[in-house]
This record gives sequence, structure tokens and C-alpha cells, in this order.
Amino acid sequence: MTRRGRDADCPDQGRGSVGTVLKLISRLPLPVLYMLAWLVYALSYHVFRFRKRLTCSNLRDAFPQMGQREVRVIAKRCYRQFADVLVETVKSMTIQESEIRRRVRIANPEVLEGLRGAVAGQAVLFLAAHQCNWEWLLLASRLVCPFPVDAVYKPARNPMIDRLLVERRARFGGSLIPVDRFIAEVMRRHDGPRGLALVADQTPRVEEDKYWTRFMGLDTAFYVGPQKIAAMKKAPVYFVAMRRLQRGYYEVSFERLAVPPYSMEDHDVVEVYVRAVERQVRAAPHDWLWMYKKWKYRKPLYA
Repeated sequence: MTRRGRDADCPDQGRGSVGTVLKLISRLPLPVLYMLAWLVYALSYHVFRFRKRLTCSNLRDAFPQMGQREVRVIAKRCYRQFADVLVETVKSMTIQESEIRRRVRIANPEVLEGLRGAVAGQAVLFLAAHQCNWEWLLLASRLVCPFPVDAVYKPARNPMIDRLLVERRARFGGSLIPVDRFIAEVMRRHDGPRGLALVADQTPRVEEDKYWTRFMGLDTAFYVGPQKIAAMKKAPVYFVAMRRLQRGYYEVSFERLAVPPYSMEDHDVVEVYVRAVERQVRAAPHDWLWMYKKWKYRKPLYA
């Protein structure tokens, strides 16, 4: 039998070996992992220049008043912070609950305490952005929320990577629901109050419904899913903001954005969410994911 044939017959062997290596790496202390992060930053920014042109272009479009030097400074910080997030994400595979609680501080826990009276079937919609470390944000939120938190996610094309993502993100309770089944699953569940978590600042696909608005001074498309879910579940909506205090330490705050009733035809929920994301990005632009293709197509004339 050829090597290719043996590999095809044992797909789980490769998945297991990669997962084992990542778990071993995750057991390294964070100071050691941050040394690896510097290497990731140097390779991605200076050597391979991964999406560097796109990142700088996005920054120039969003901050036209900035000079080239300021743009480069923010771009470098963005890549350094992203490298930190990568190693912190690997650390998530084995990080202890006590360490997450120590490193991610909740600024206003009384907001969540006020949700303890939610009744069976009640949903609470939590919206976040790709700001700081959204992976630790999910883990920390599940530890302090008085009921389970289900999160929407886009399955990875590689089954091995997808399985690792699901295992890591579901460590402290709740479940992950693929984006294409999220609304159906949300409407089916009536087993008790639940939190529904979405990181909704990505760009919709061309064929998907979109809401166009001004974001960072530019015409920008956003998902309409948050509006639909909030309206169908009659759910109060909270923005979950994250702020970097220092390397490896964050502060999370909860801000109520909207309460029912809503209309399926309006976009008020999405609009207040966009404004909250913009405030957060302008306050700390280096902590947002500028290497995304957020403005990859233009607004249609009659959108």
C-alpha cells in the first residue's frame, strides 16, 4: 500500500497528532507563548507581509486624516496584538477556569445578575466584535452568565480544525451552532433561558441579505441575522465590549442596546450594534481585525 493510501485510510491519525501537538504547546506558560507570538508577528508582518497591503488600505480609508506613519504604527500594533490572540487561543485548549477569571475582568457583573429572572424560553442576544480576544471573551462570558450561552460559528473547511474549534470553544458550557443552522436551532429550543452569542462584524457573502450603513465613514454591509433573531425570540440585545488592559489581561463590559418589540423589516438592532462597534474601534483601532476584507464590494446604487 502506498503512503497516500495509508494516510487516506487513517484520517483521524493526522487529526489526533495535530491536536496532541497543539495541546502540548498550550500547556506552556503564557510568557513562553508570547515569545512565540513575537516570531509570528515578525513572520506575518515583516517577512510574508500577510495581507499587509489590505490592512494599511483599510486603515487609510477609515482614518483619512492619518498620515502614512500613523497608519504604519497602528498596522504594526494590529499584527502584534493578533499574534498575541493566536497564542492565547491555543492556550484556551487547556487554560484553567481560575486563570480565565483572573485575566478577563467583568466591569459590570450587576448587568448579568439582573438577567437571573429570565423565564423558560427567554433568549438574551449578546453581540460582540472581532476586538481584542473574542475567544477568551466567549469563555469568560460563559463563566459569569447565569444561564447557558450558545454561540454561532462558521465551521472550518478542514474537519480537524473544526473539531478542535468546537472542543475549545465549548469547554466551559453552552454549545456551538453552525451559522447555517443557527436560526432554526434557536427557534427550536424552549428548554430554559439561554444566551445567544454572535460576533457579527464580518462581511456577508454576496448572495446573503445585507444591511448597508455607514461604518468608519464608509458604506459597509452587515448581517441582518441579529435583527431577525431578536425579533423572532423577542430578546433583549446586549453589546459585549472588550478592552485590553495590558498583555494577556482584558476588561469586559455589557451594554444594553435594545429591548423588544422589534420589527423584522426594520434594522434598528443592527444599526445600534454598528454604532457600538464603531465606538469601540475608534477608541482602540489597533485591537480590531483590520486584515479582514470588510469592504470587499461596493454598495449597489439602490441598496
